[in-house]
Amino acid sequence: MAPTESPASLRPRHPVGVRLAEIIDRTGGRLTWSPDGGQPDAAQAPADLLLTGITLRAQDARPGDLFAALPGTRAHGAQYARDAVVAGAVAVLTDPAGAAALEAESAQSAGTASAGTASTGSAGRRVPVLVTNNPRALLGDIATVIYGDPSGRLAVVGITGTSGKTTTCYLLEAALAADGSKTGLIGTVQTRIDGEVAPSALTTPEAPDLQALFAVMAERGVSVVAMEVSSHALSLGRVSGTAFAVGAFTNLSQDHLDFHHDMEEYFAAKALLFDGRARRHVIDIDDPYGARLAAAHPDALTVSGTGNPAASWSVDSVQVSATGIQHVTLRGPGDRVVTLDLALPGAFNVSNAALAMACIDGLGRDVQQAADALAGVVVPGRMERVDAGQDFMAVVDYAHKPAAVAAVLDAIRDGLAGRLIVVVGAGGDRDTGKRPVMGAEAAARADLLIVTDDNPRSEDPAEIRAQVLAGAQASNGGAAGPPRAEVLEIGDRRQAIRAAVAAARTGDAVVIAGKGHELGQDVAGVVHPFSDRVELMAALTELPTSVHAVTSHPTPPPVLSGPTPPPVPSHPAPGTRP
Repeated sequence: MAPTESPASLRPRHPVGVRLAEIIDRTGGRLTWSPDGGQPDAAQAPADLLLTGITLRAQDARPGDLFAALPGTRAHGAQYARDAVVAGAVAVLTDPAGAAALEAESAQSAGTASAGTASTGSAGRRVPVLVTNNPRALLGDIATVIYGDPSGRLAVVGITGTSGKTTTCYLLEAALAADGSKTGLIGTVQTRIDGEVAPSALTTPEAPDLQALFAVMAERGVSVVAMEVSSHALSLGRVSGTAFAVGAFTNLSQDHLDFHHDMEEYFAAKALLFDGRARRHVIDIDDPYGARLAAAHPDALTVSGTGNPAASWSVDSVQVSATGIQHVTLRGPGDRVVTLDLALPGAFNVSNAALAMACIDGLGRDVQQAADALAGVVVPGRMERVDAGQDFMAVVDYAHKPAAVAAVLDAIRDGLAGRLIVVVGAGGDRDTGKRPVMGAEAAARADLLIVTDDNPRSEDPAEIRAQVLAGAQASNGGAAGPPRAEVLEIGDRRQAIRAAVAAARTGDAVVIAGKGHELGQDVAGVVHPFSDRVELMAALTELPTSVHAVTSHPTPPPVLSGPTPPPVPSHPAPGTRP
């Protein structure tokens, strides 16, 4: 189904609501109203005010909302309170700085001090202002109360880790639906409610949007939800107030060190999912950070994709068919044996599937029934084949961090008869330390490496490419010895994709890494329509007819696997990395 509403605009049709008095009691905040500090008349008593929604964005405010005016990196939300009240907000939550700004604005507009009020519109309507020292920390709990504790009416499975969150959630969604349950999915690529699709703006929505989304899901009959939980979401309190039936950990590798100071801080953020907010824990212990986490939670269900006998659920065997299907046997607690077929290639996807099955076990569901539903799962932009009848493999993948690049290329190279041709870049305004490492990992595996632009954002694209190239060249023989890979620099991503396809021969593999499902490219603050999947298909269909070997492919050409991307909006592309 085509996207209709963004997650930020989804609200329950019949909100539970709560009186402002209860929010005051829960937060211990200071409520101010009238200029002289006196109480308003009984008809206007702010404590009796019914709040039916909450939002961080003035443009999304609706009648009955509490508007959260928070400090931002560029501006304080208090300066948008007037707009929120005009749109229907009936109260404002802010910090002391925001309250002071509202007081100054009221004094300026009315010609007199109006301490603690937000006065707006031609009628000068005033609304109560709740002042707390750290309102952001309270958002999740406030939203939970306003929407009637919706996650308590759902079985929410939260997946955290550096890589594998999206794929594991897609596998989980199919597995959870196997018994007829209505499911929800919240993640980087999509938000889905019983099959209805909306684009995702963030891997994990802001707390008010998340609780409203849970309320919509519960209202529509959803009983179980698979959701990605990012380190940003855990650090910034986006999942505060959420009750998790299961919290699961995939792995940890270098990423987001522009936000977290180092790997220990990054790990500590991920570990917050296991601080008591989840009833059951599922942890992959093949990862050293996972092993540390499991040691701190001895009651967790543990997972191993490498057959570690100490794990609760471990991969016993994997056989790959001629068509690329992975036939997997898992061994679980009590010597249970579960078999499954997986169309997704790579050992890391076997680990993702094992983690999903352990989550099913943690929910107390039939694991074999769930496993039988995995065979047809395709994840947009994750190891996604694009086939126009060419006689070589062409794949798009979201890998944009060193470990993910290495894992994807290792999976493609395994059993590859021809050459591995890779197109990769790195994003701007993000962790700079991973750029040369990404170049090194790609050069160590590719036969032809083309370094190009990803989302340069506000940075100089040439400088980003230079850092990726430096890592590629350092690992590619350096000054001594012959280089393993031919390395090219083509800044224009569209031309880089075309150059990779033009260089491919029979039996080769072309991998376009970094953007996956994304529908835009952020250059100097402007998001231009761009899809690796669309551009790769275009390059393949432009090949001379003699290059194609249609009869060698069982699938009818031309086919772009996965759903066709919708037209790209002028605003930032959904699913772009936080």
